[in-house]
Amino acid sequence: MKRPGQFAHFRFVGDKRTQVVYDVDHLDDAAQPLIDELMESKMFQSFGPDNLAEARNRSYKLYTGPEAGPESGQADDTDDTED
Repeated sequence: MKRPGQFAHFRFVGDKRTQVVYDVDHLDDAAQPLIDELMESKMFQSFGPDNLAEARNRSYKLYTGPEAGPESGQADDTDDTED
């Protein structure tokens, strides 16, 4: 799945309503409506540094639904963004 425009440099995007964090680099394309709805709600959160450990530090839990790819959340100590 492609990263949302306003989150082009962020791999992990959180939903403030549910305290769930999405690894957008590893979501299936079927999750696009889920992310579109989150962007419309304006209840999203990014993390700095952009890694799963920081999201978990803020009490977010990794999304593990059917659209989560097999590698979702892996290598959470690295920042895969390109400058």
